[in-house]
Amino acid sequence: MAVATGLTVGGNYVNQPLLDTLAAELGVSQGAAAVCVTVAQVSYGIGLLLVVPLGDLLERRRLLTTLTLLAAAGHVLCAVAPGFGWFLAGTAVAGVFSVAAQVLVPFVAELAEPGQAGRAVGTVMSGLLIGALLARSVSGALADLGGWHLPYAVVAAGLVLLAVALRARLPVSVPERVGGYAATLRSTARIVREEPRLRSRALLGSVGFAAVSVLFATMTFLLAGPAFGLSDAQIGLVGLAGVLGALAATVAGRMADAGRGQLATALGAALLVLTWLLLSAAGGAWELLGTSLALFVVGFALSDLALQTVHISNQNIVFALRPQARARVNSAYMTAYFAGGALGSVAGSLAWAAGGWAAVSATGAALGVLALALWLLDVRLERRARAGGAGVSAARAGS
Repeated sequence: MAVATGLTVGGNYVNQPLLDTLAAELGVSQGAAAVCVTVAQVSYGIGLLLVVPLGDLLERRRLLTTLTLLAAAGHVLCAVAPGFGWFLAGTAVAGVFSVAAQVLVPFVAELAEPGQAGRAVGTVMSGLLIGALLARSVSGALADLGGWHLPYAVVAAGLVLLAVALRARLPVSVPERVGGYAATLRSTARIVREEPRLRSRALLGSVGFAAVSVLFATMTFLLAGPAFGLSDAQIGLVGLAGVLGALAATVAGRMADAGRGQLATALGAALLVLTWLLLSAAGGAWELLGTSLALFVVGFALSDLALQTVHISNQNIVFALRPQARARVNSAYMTAYFAGGALGSVAGSLAWAAGGWAAVSATGAALGVLALALWLLDVRLERRARAGGAGVSAARAGS
């Protein structure tokens, strides 16, 4: 399941190191080629909203097998695309159905032994993070060997093999009957209205991802500029420092199993603020200190570690709110999460244009502080829920 999440999500990042080659070979401008990145993101968001809730409506083994094969079909279409329009269509198909990963995550929480759900979710999320991290570098290496078609063919073949493995190894699930697809979507909205901690945790995840997306959107401009002068390949190596996030996923999951989910969230949110202080100093925003590539790499690694600590603790908490509706809960949470990431990218680009790295650092740090404030709000909501539950228990005992 960890490998499946890594490959399905990682397939959405295959195009990023190939944009220049795609523009040349498909006869479009570089700006037009970059649209395929947006198409992958938007189609993934559509899948989160419209496909992931099916995990509570349909038998999951069959659903996951189907989604994985459909994602493979999208990559096949990319590999054989005769023109850019067909390539975009394949990208969209692969993006929508790659949300199989977000059906797998709540499913693993259901399959885990009592008290082990956090660790299981952390393991599967580690696979997702490593897949997304390695996709760019592996894609570039495969393209050097066999052209831009090869990475898509390899991903498609891997997904077909994974579909067979999932079909053979996953147990048959018994979905909750919620009255059909439209009723499932309506019930997702109802769950959001009825669960204040789902709203607080979704907002917290959204702001956390926004804080890190500010970095993703602008770090290339800084590292390729006069301050550091790195090549594309060297910038890609800096990105590998994000592997720490995969380690954080497992640690945060174990903390959640031990009843320390709030502590994990607090540490992650505080680390976001610290991360931006380090990145600000590394990029020369503090003029007396100059610039430091080593400090930037440390800050980048810590940013991913902080984000995944918040994200995994969020997922373990929201999954426990409605165990019978984990797919719908995950759909709501992840839609908000990726919306925050998109807004963070926009905010980072605007900050760079307005004031360079100093403005970018201030924006990221402000979002980190907001994440801490939202964590405090969630602590209050948790205490209120416990007090309400204790009051109900006392009333029942008295009666």
